[in-house]
Amino acid sequence: MKTAPTYAIASVDHALRLATMLQLEGSLTVADAAERLGVARSTAHRLLQMLVYRDFAVQDDRRGYHAGPVLQLAEHSRSRTARLRSAALPHLRRLVEAVGESANVTIRTGAEARFIASVESGQALRVTSREGMVFPAHRTSGGLLLLAELPPSELAALYAASDDRAGGDAEADRPDLPRLRSELARIRKQGFAVNQGRSEKGVVAVGVPVRSGDGTAMACVSVSMPSVRYDRERLPALFATLQLTAAALERDLAGISPPGGR
Repeated sequence: MKTAPTYAIASVDHALRLATMLQLEGSLTVADAAERLGVARSTAHRLLQMLVYRDFAVQDDRRGYHAGPVLQLAEHSRSRTARLRSAALPHLRRLVEAVGESANVTIRTGAEARFIASVESGQALRVTSREGMVFPAHRTSGGLLLLAELPPSELAALYAASDDRAGGDAEADRPDLPRLRSELARIRKQGFAVNQGRSEKGVVAVGVPVRSGDGTAMACVSVSMPSVRYDRERLPALFATLQLTAAALERDLAGISPPGGR
């Protein structure tokens, strides 16, 4: 479970978010960075220049910024993620208007769930942007939905590999696999997942899968809200609205050329 630091340092948070954007999406301008972070262009420029200095970013001759040597991610993955995010944002904005809560798109990389797009609710008490954040997949609604797509052998291999990378650390956040399998079977059957405080105390999220043309779940769209505002009786309506959002996003993605066909 993640807990926000007591003394958060905004400039550090901004720099880390920019690094994540560069790694996942491939390029940013100063104007893009300023808009995404909600800061002045001069502030965004200083942050990007510091990333360049530390080799997290490089600047091209058109003054665009790209992932630097420290951030290594295949061009194919950046392109796919950037296109998914771009297609999702208009749908997330409409979802926020419809339900009054913050909305997100999540992908899975190994045993982790990554938030690649986030639109905040306008309510005073709201779940803030999760964009760029990474959680154990079994602790998020999106991660659970995407894990539910895996056959049992792949799920076991995934967590065996995760244990190897953790070096046998007893504190590694590893789920109880038999219990997780049972939960994933239920999620597959019902078509949605609910996360009540598993990734962050006081937050509830409800998500549904976003599928590619062959029926494979490629991402999850979800809404997040303070737990004090969550009502189980509202779940059917949230599920229906999320399904409509996912279906609309799937239609848009079907009209986008696949990665590599730039």
